[in-house]
Amino acid sequence: MKDSIRKTHLASVTDRFVRGQMDRRSFLRAAGILGLGAGALGMGFGRRPFYGISQASAQEQELKPSAEITKWLSDVGKPFAGTTLRLATESTPPSNAIATQLKQYFEEATGIKVEIEVLPLEQVLQKLTLDVASSLGTYDLYYIDQSWAASFSQDVFDPREQLKNADLAMPNYNIDDFLKPLVDGIAMYEDRMVGVPYDIPIFIMQYRKDVWDELKLPPPATLDDLLKASAAITDAKGPNMYGTSGQMKSGHYSLECDWTAWLWGHGGSIFGPDGKFTGNDDAGLAAMAYWDKLKATMPPGVDGWTWDGEGQSVGQGVAASMLSWGEFFPFFDDPKASKVSGLMEAMVPPKPAATLRTVEQTGFGEIPGVGHQGGSSLAVSKYSKSPDAAWIFMQWATSADTQALITVLGGGTGPTRTSVYDDPRVLANARVGAGTTRHLPVVRDTIANYMGSEPDLPAWAELSSDMIPVALGKYFAGQSGSAKESLDALKTQVDDLVAKG
Repeated sequence: MKDSIRKTHLASVTDRFVRGQMDRRSFLRAAGILGLGAGALGMGFGRRPFYGISQASAQEQELKPSAEITKWLSDVGKPFAGTTLRLATESTPPSNAIATQLKQYFEEATGIKVEIEVLPLEQVLQKLTLDVASSLGTYDLYYIDQSWAASFSQDVFDPREQLKNADLAMPNYNIDDFLKPLVDGIAMYEDRMVGVPYDIPIFIMQYRKDVWDELKLPPPATLDDLLKASAAITDAKGPNMYGTSGQMKSGHYSLECDWTAWLWGHGGSIFGPDGKFTGNDDAGLAAMAYWDKLKATMPPGVDGWTWDGEGQSVGQGVAASMLSWGEFFPFFDDPKASKVSGLMEAMVPPKPAATLRTVEQTGFGEIPGVGHQGGSSLAVSKYSKSPDAAWIFMQWATSADTQALITVLGGGTGPTRTSVYDDPRVLANARVGAGTTRHLPVVRDTIANYMGSEPDLPAWAELSSDMIPVALGKYFAGQSGSAKESLDALKTQVDDLVAKG
């Protein structure tokens, strides 16, 4: 199929899905056939685990771009004054902070107007696919979920090429400052850099230190530590408090995310090097046996929760821990939003129970690691009518200075640049309270040493958002026999779908 025809078909099915004219399963299958890894789309993704701009932080510090950056913007932006740029993006900490707090500084310095549409992820994809198929350049910048990188790698500029234009290059932009695991795992497709890392939700261990101390439990440094501590807490404090929590709603992508952490953590993988499903091998069965025991220490409602329910269970004191998205930690520290402010501790993910498989032992680029990640990139569209102005904005939006402001204003979200973790403004917020950054050393360590990434293949949209979490949901509901029977049946389904291409 010609690429232009593929893009037109992809735009059509995405538009029909968003308009309610196509069901979830049909959309995921069509998207896969057309080469789009739709990741978390189409299954009630829900809002990100992020709870808004930290106004308290904004008021306590003078948070605005540096004088050096503002001067550069003023000089480089003059030829483009009066230009309007457009970006459609998911509701993420960087996008929200820029749209509500920071873009005014860019607009004042350059005379360039920036229109940012903050939308549900499936609508972002709708806008992007229609723009690419038409080549109209309605949007100048693209927010690219990591699972879309392959599909749109030829539709955006490689930022390394853009940097060669010295007249537009931001001083000290330093593209090598982006964390290498994020560049490799999120922003690269083959030999092309599909934008720069923009946002990085990732699993870290978060637990109630006061409860652990009260019961004299060792910190959950290993998966066995976590299981034993969770059981002890549930025995001592249940049913008012349970040891841990989860995001285990049947058929939801969140359930698949949890599964990957336990699977990888027991030395397993989703695929082998031959491209066949391996989640039903001995390591996969060991992961399920562990998960069964751990689930017994979770609140009864966990079967109906995505990340929202999981986060609320910890924030309201119903569960004492979770291995989940680090974006929740600043919410836990906010006394106006949770009951556990100052009580939570962050750690890197528990040590695996068995040796992690290497990338060579898996398939489709899968990278095993207990720190499951789901990041995105920002790129300039090749169809933009104002690519130079868009490049100026992109450099500013992803610069170390702006990212430091985003990290503080955006509720303690994890930076994608190495230097930002040591920025004085970020370090100043490493205290208990709304928008805390005290968990960020753990996020940084997890990205560098414990990060896990899902495979990249056309069928992954349907597998991750439908087939796998539906099968897991049926197992936990007691509807599909033993773990071995359930996973053997899942293997047949997965291998058949992958074989269809």
